[in-house]
Amino acid sequence: MAGEHLPSQRRDRPGFAPGSLTVLLEWRRAYHRTVSASFLRLWLPVVLWAAIIFAFSSVPNLSSGLGGWDLLLRKIAHAAEFAVLGALLQRALTRAELALALGVAFAISDEIHQSFVAGRRGSALDVVLDAVGVLAGVLLWQRVQARRPA
Repeated sequence: MAGEHLPSQRRDRPGFAPGSLTVLLEWRRAYHRTVSASFLRLWLPVVLWAAIIFAFSSVPNLSSGLGGWDLLLRKIAHAAEFAVLGALLQRALTRAELALALGVAFAISDEIHQSFVAGRRGSALDVVLDAVGVLAGVLLWQRVQARRPA
């Protein structure tokens, strides 16, 4: 009788049988890691903004019809959208090197993605513009945070 286990007892965690005192005392501790609200608050904007960039990269032709201004406007838009991504990554990570590295990695993957979209092509120049945008966003976020009262 001493070595017997009831079918409802967990053999891998002694004392954690349903209804046992240990279970009642430990009810707040989850078996699995849960996603915290602060994690979502930090990373959800990053994921949503990356999805928006991905969606724009899937559009075959983003020409505005403005002739010579079209190229300039598209390059500025490239840098601006990645500046927002850089700021969001810096906000989530707080380490500039890591934010910059992830932003540039996403820029490279974005250009690879564009090379598979009909009417688009990947460009090394766009990766450089995107990297400059990420860096500007990271620096801007750091500057805003430095001015914030402690």
